[in-house]
Amino acid sequence: MLKNIPPILGPDLLAILRAMGHGDEIAIVDANYPADAAGPVLVRLDGISATDVLDAILTLMPLDDFVAEPALCMQVVGDAGRREPIMDEFETIIRRHEPKMGLASLERFAFYDRVKTGYAVVQTGERRLYGNIVLKKGIVRPDG
Repeated sequence: MLKNIPPILGPDLLAILRAMGHGDEIAIVDANYPADAAGPVLVRLDGISATDVLDAILTLMPLDDFVAEPALCMQVVGDAGRREPIMDEFETIIRRHEPKMGLASLERFAFYDRVKTGYAVVQTGERRLYGNIVLKKGIVRPDG
């Protein structure tokens, strides 16, 4: 055990987060997502919600403030402007960690393509529909 690190972040995921560089992307996906076939390294966190994983990851990983959209969710099929309740929860968590940032969205197949080019995928036990988000890693600035 370590102090000040959320316990749901195990050694494999911590190593991935540490190894990622500025601009690398990590996806947090729901239980229905075809994560095993996506391509990037896969970490499974079955039984843990996507919102809990997002909150834990953002306690350690900064989002990229050099891009307009460092956090992206999957658009609702057939209604791109609709927001599912989990998307509002994602945005609340993002704003708690990164007050000036929000949540943008991508069309379903564009989202799949984006995940395939990412650094890693974290598959959760999330059962709410559209519980998927891509995060672009930012930088840790020097003190002072």
